[in-house]
Amino acid sequence: MGTSEAIAIGIEDLVVAFGPHVVIDHLSLEVRRGEILGLVGASGGGKSVLLRTMLGLIPKAAGRIAILGTDRDAASPRELQALERRWGVLYQQGALFSSLTVFQNIEFPMREYLDLSPRMIREVAAAKLDMVGLDLRDGEKLPSELSGGMTKRVALARALALDPDIVFLDEPTSGLDPIAAGEFDSLIKTLQGTFGLTVFMITHDLDCLRLVCDRIAALADGRIVETGSMDAMRASAHPWVQTYFRAARSHSGQGAQEGV
Repeated sequence: MGTSEAIAIGIEDLVVAFGPHVVIDHLSLEVRRGEILGLVGASGGGKSVLLRTMLGLIPKAAGRIAILGTDRDAASPRELQALERRWGVLYQQGALFSSLTVFQNIEFPMREYLDLSPRMIREVAAAKLDMVGLDLRDGEKLPSELSGGMTKRVALARALALDPDIVFLDEPTSGLDPIAAGEFDSLIKTLQGTFGLTVFMITHDLDCLRLVCDRIAALADGRIVETGSMDAMRASAHPWVQTYFRAARSHSGQGAQEGV
């Protein structure tokens, strides 16, 4: 493991199983502070399970997870709550509350964790909306009135509501057309550079992996089998990594496998 100052997320020998079925098998991974790391893997291979285990939503069978210097197993409930305030999450499809307006969705984490006046909360929410490139008039809309790209931007604004150190993104460009996906990629890169965020991103978008991510981690057989640049992925000897990154479609901006 690297030094705690340099490592935002440290995972050692992680095991996650559902009954006899082992999904994560002694997986180890380090995410450096201030980097954008893209995680790729086969469909059903455990990417979302890994993310949800890191967030504490799925119990682990063995191993260690340390986030921002806090060991999840050794932390008190108060320390875990403080840790949760230091990350933001964008789930697949945005996962916005359908009955709340855009403003109310963005305000939700602030109302949960911060002791601010309603006026201040609204001002911060407006700033976050502007930060992701949306108009203040969009703040009064319901999720059903938003396009796919707008939904992802609102979800990102909500993930940034508490000024987190880490942002977890689960397939952030899934379902977007190439133009909208490219714009969202640029937004992530800009925000990361401006605020020094650490970004852990699950994606199968090869353009995103090539243009946005500082490093890539490949998950196969329940473990991280390769980490590094796009060139490192294409040079990998692992069969799944070879198939994914050397496929003809890997140069077209589309995933080598649907649903990966």
